[in-house]
Amino acid sequence: MRARRSEKAVTAAIALDLGSTSIKAGLLRYDATLGDIVSLPAPEIIVSGEYYESDALVYAARAEQALAQCLAQTDARPPLGLCSQRSSFLIWEKSGGQPITPLISWQDTRGSASCAALRDAEAAIGELSGLRLTPYYFAPKLRVLLLEHPSWRERLERGEYLVGTLDTFLIWRWTSGRHYVTDASMAARTLLMDIRQQHWSHGLCDLFGIPLHILPQIKPSDALAIRLDNGLMLQASMADQSAAFFACAGTDSKTALVNLGTGGFVMRDMAHDGQGPEGYLRTLLYSTETGSTHIAIEGTLNSIAAALAPFPAEECRVEDMATNDILCLAEPSGLGAPYFRGNIGLRFSQSIEHLLPRQIAVLLLEGIVFRVARIVEEFHQTSALERVYLSGGLSGLVCLQQGIAQCVTMGVYRLQQGEASLLGAGMFAAGMRCTHNAVEAVAVSNGARHLPEKYRRWKIWIDGLLASVANQK
Repeated sequence: MRARRSEKAVTAAIALDLGSTSIKAGLLRYDATLGDIVSLPAPEIIVSGEYYESDALVYAARAEQALAQCLAQTDARPPLGLCSQRSSFLIWEKSGGQPITPLISWQDTRGSASCAALRDAEAAIGELSGLRLTPYYFAPKLRVLLLEHPSWRERLERGEYLVGTLDTFLIWRWTSGRHYVTDASMAARTLLMDIRQQHWSHGLCDLFGIPLHILPQIKPSDALAIRLDNGLMLQASMADQSAAFFACAGTDSKTALVNLGTGGFVMRDMAHDGQGPEGYLRTLLYSTETGSTHIAIEGTLNSIAAALAPFPAEECRVEDMATNDILCLAEPSGLGAPYFRGNIGLRFSQSIEHLLPRQIAVLLLEGIVFRVARIVEEFHQTSALERVYLSGGLSGLVCLQQGIAQCVTMGVYRLQQGEASLLGAGMFAAGMRCTHNAVEAVAVSNGARHLPEKYRRWKIWIDGLLASVANQK
């Protein structure tokens, strides 16, 4: 009991991270470190053509299990901070909570038909939502479902069915249906929210043919104050990337965060809602009860872990980089922001049939380095950056760390505290500010001194490739 009382005294929050491949819970201490982390696999996503689906009830059960196992390690019942994969959603029955659809992953592209139908409205959609019109978001997929199943629309309009992202479903489930809500950062990734006004947009809902009144209530990210059936107080909820950014950079507009995991993103806080360079996403990081809102610009890399998976990336060294003239794009599911080209993905400038697996891995790593470096470069041109922080599982590859350090003009640091999203969710729930936890400077290696020159050639190559594809339309 003595250990439990001591633990209770230092537990500031419990955090739950609802990821695409894993579900994690952890206890946040008052020194802004995580402990007692429980990790369970998310249910398998079944892929069939453009469909990416998993079992929502299995997901809920594993999330509950992770939370219970974490709570078993402390006597405390601290506030809960939740972060969730963005854009994954489902439709379910209000009466008993039975899912009508599977959990439809953000990776699902069945919304492509919606994007094609609404292409003429793309500029208006982007101006209101801050996002590009792509099938990864909630609205294009829901539009398709409602067109295919008119009875679902009718039952949603009558309140017999509910629809929402993963956070909304779990909060509803964990409060026995008392709360049908989402937070502003999750709502901002639906293509249905006015990013400046932070409410559902009548114009966007009309464009997508989605009745506004069927959507959950939007709440500030830090002020949910919802008592769950297990006795915990859900204090904060936000999108996973917002949580990661909050943990790593806080409100520091001079820092860019590079998170490299299943996919990748580069974000920076834009003070006073700056627009940033053309083509990049404007992401609502979070909102507060006092009315404060933080907007970030975001560049994205798609499916980079899948590109690397068949190859021995962990064996690569920075000295292996820039040893040939072959250039690479390393995004199998299409280029992310600012390009958004589904028809340009994994590509090499020359044949790689003669290369060994390790040599191919090096080219893929170069492709990731160059994409990150260009995003950082364009962010820096808009407003000066002073540092770049690296986080995420792939950032542990020394080759990637040093390659990025070679190609950007400011200091690069790797965050030592892992689980950035989990950490940020807990800190937000506890009311903690970013403390810039331990970072390690990445030394610029002399082993890849030709990499910056190859990066310059890569920029010319990708610009030519993009222009060529545009001219073919």
